[in-house]
Amino acid sequence: MKSETKSLLVVSHVQHYLWEDKIWAFGAYAREIDIWADLFDTVTIASPCARMQPPGDNLPMTRSNISISPIDIKGGGDGLIKKMQVLISLPKVAFTLGTLMRKAWAIHLRLPGNLGAIGAVMAPFFSERIIAKYAGTWPDFSGEPLSYRIQKGILKSRLFKGPVTVYGNWPAQPDHIIPFFTSILSKDQIENAHQAALNRSLHHPPRILFVGRMDKGKNAHLLLDALHELKNSGFSFLARFIGDGAESEMLHRQSEDLDLENQVVFTGAIPFSHVLENYYWGDILVLASENSEGWPKAIAEAMAHGLVCFGSGRGLIPQMLADGRGIVIWPVTAQKLADALKSLFNNPSQYPAISAQAAAWSQAYSLDGLREAICHLLIETWHLPANTFDLRVE
Repeated sequence: MKSETKSLLVVSHVQHYLWEDKIWAFGAYAREIDIWADLFDTVTIASPCARMQPPGDNLPMTRSNISISPIDIKGGGDGLIKKMQVLISLPKVAFTLGTLMRKAWAIHLRLPGNLGAIGAVMAPFFSERIIAKYAGTWPDFSGEPLSYRIQKGILKSRLFKGPVTVYGNWPAQPDHIIPFFTSILSKDQIENAHQAALNRSLHHPPRILFVGRMDKGKNAHLLLDALHELKNSGFSFLARFIGDGAESEMLHRQSEDLDLENQVVFTGAIPFSHVLENYYWGDILVLASENSEGWPKAIAEAMAHGLVCFGSGRGLIPQMLADGRGIVIWPVTAQKLADALKSLFNNPSQYPAISAQAAAWSQAYSLDGLREAICHLLIETWHLPANTFDLRVE
C-alpha cells in the first residue's frame, strides 16, 4: 500500500454550521462523520453551510482532520419553482463537486437529498472508491416522493460502482446493496444505557417521550390527540416533546386547545446529553412517523435505555420492534395510539419483558462497533489491503 494521503470527500445535503471555530450538524450525523474521520487522513464535507449558531440538537464534530467546502444549492423540496431553482444552480454545483472529486482519494455520498443525488451520478466518473448511504426508507412506499425513487434507481443501477448501505435486509436487491446500521451511542453510553434499562417498570403516572423534528410527517399532532383521549378517559400521564421544527408553534397551540398544559412539556431542541437524561426519565417513546424512516435513531437509543417504543409501519421500524421488542401502530391514527397506550397502562406487568428485549437488542449497536464495521466493509468492497485503515483511536 502506497503512503498516499487517504482523503475522503463526503457529499451531503445536511445543513452544517460554522460556529465557535467548529463545524456543527445534526447530532447523529456529526458523530458518524467523526467515525469516518478516524479512518481517513482528511475528510472534506461538501454541503450547505451557514455561519451562525446551530440549533440545540446539533453537535460539533470533534476530529481536527475534518473541513468543509460549502455548496450553495438552491431550492429543493416540492413545487415547480423549487425544482427550477435546483436546475439553475446545477452547473455551478456540478463544477464545484467535480473539482473536489478530482482531488479525493475516496468519495462518500449521503442520500436521499439533491446534493447526494448529483454526487451519485458524478462520482463513478472520478473514483473507483465510492460508497453511498441511503438513510431513508429503502423499499418503495405509497406517497413516497418521486425524487426518492429516482435516487434509489440511480444507486441500484450498474452505473453506480460502489457499495450502498441501507437500513434493513430487503429481498431481491442487487449485490452491492448492503444492510447496515449505525448508532450515536458510544461504548460508555451503551453501558450507561444498560444500567438504566435494568429492572425497568412503568412509573406512576407513566412518562411518555416524543423525540424528533416537529414536522407534520412525524405525527406529533396525532400523539397530542391521543393524549387528549387518554386524559378524557381518566388516565394519568406526563409527556415531554423534545425537538424543534416548522410545526412547533402549531403543536404548542394544539396542546393548549386540548387543555394538556399540566401534562405536556415542550423542551425545544436540546443538546444530546440532555436527550439522554430524558431517556432515563421516560418510560415510553412514541415515534409513529409517516416520513421516510430508515433507522430512526431516537427509537434505537430509547430501546437501548429500556423504554418501550411505539412506532409506525415505515422503513425499518417494524423490524426494530419485532419479536416483542415494541409496539407497531399502522396505519397511524390518534385513536389507535390511544388504544395501544391504554392497553399498556392497563397491563403494566407486560412492560418489563418488552423493555428487557428492546434493550438487549439495541445495545448491540455502538459507535465503536460502527468504526470497525465501516473499516471491514471498505476493505472488502474496495479490494484494499487488510492494513489500509488504522482502527486505533487516540
